[in-house]
Amino acid sequence: MRGDRRQRSRGWLKNSVVGLALAIALPLGVSAVGAGTANAALDPSGFDFYVDSASMGPVKSRVFRAADGNTSRVVYALDGMRAGQDLSGWEINTDITHALTAANINVVMPIGGQSSFYADWNAPSSILGVGGGAGSSGSSSLSSSGSSSGSGAFQILGGGPGKSYRYTWETFLSQDLPNALSSRLGFSTTRNGVFGLSMGGSGALTLAAYHPDQFSFAGSFSGYLNPSAPGMREAIRAAMIDAGGYNVDSMAPPWGPQWLHMDPFVFAPRLRDANTRLWISAASAIPGAGDVSGVMSVIQGMPLEGLALANTRAFQARMMSLGANNVTYDFPATGVHNWNNWNAEVYRMLPDLSNNIG
Repeated sequence: MRGDRRQRSRGWLKNSVVGLALAIALPLGVSAVGAGTANAALDPSGFDFYVDSASMGPVKSRVFRAADGNTSRVVYALDGMRAGQDLSGWEINTDITHALTAANINVVMPIGGQSSFYADWNAPSSILGVGGGAGSSGSSSLSSSGSSSGSGAFQILGGGPGKSYRYTWETFLSQDLPNALSSRLGFSTTRNGVFGLSMGGSGALTLAAYHPDQFSFAGSFSGYLNPSAPGMREAIRAAMIDAGGYNVDSMAPPWGPQWLHMDPFVFAPRLRDANTRLWISAASAIPGAGDVSGVMSVIQGMPLEGLALANTRAFQARMMSLGANNVTYDFPATGVHNWNNWNAEVYRMLPDLSNNIG
């Protein structure tokens, strides 16, 4: 009986990986990650904040100040794989800044990092040694909605962020950006929060695991929290090709120290030992009210969320096996891989976030 359950579990994961590949391969021009209706509206309550990075050049963030003007309560909101170069998907597709700032939390939204997993990469993205020619401000097919205007497979040899230079997002988010926020705005560099969706979910946990003095809280929504699981690297490879034409091998060699550094399932003991407060969520992959913005968004969003759910459940089992009691898990009965799901999740997370930062 136990063997049967294991076999069914492996089969479900395999089917989920195949589903991801199918979702990515479906008609070009439709975003497979971060699906949903974009309002493409700049929020006038935020302002641009540029910080130099040694390898990535000037990097923009959007900053939204807490209602009471404090500088001690800070949260970073990380984007998904189709992160654009002008605005964060959080600003475009959600209203979370109003809720967070009203709760007296300063919000920092780093801009860019398409397909980066917010990691320090091994090398600039290239295929067979051939990379893109654009510099740090290189063009991208991304619109402000964070959606692709076509398949990223056509961008494999093109320019864009992270192709003529090496992504160093972990260093930027743990050193360059907090130091600049502190020196120029007085923001605290300790007991910050960080959360993200999909790619940004695993990135948030990575930052919290290796920089516990900076982050006392981390949230993952629909994150891929076990990228070393069977089939996951190739699923990520396909997703990164579609989201801008990036090569996973440039990010980290397979199953070496850099790759394992990015795997929450592997570094889970760090999160337990630091007693970092965690909010971990993935939905059921069953569409709910508000999810049906179009047939394709559901067809693509369901397998993507199913794969995220499998990864998130694996991480939950890992943390429970370690005796960790610093985690809140939320598994909504309905929801697919889209902004409607993630916007609602921030509201559910907000009280816990507010109680564990600053």
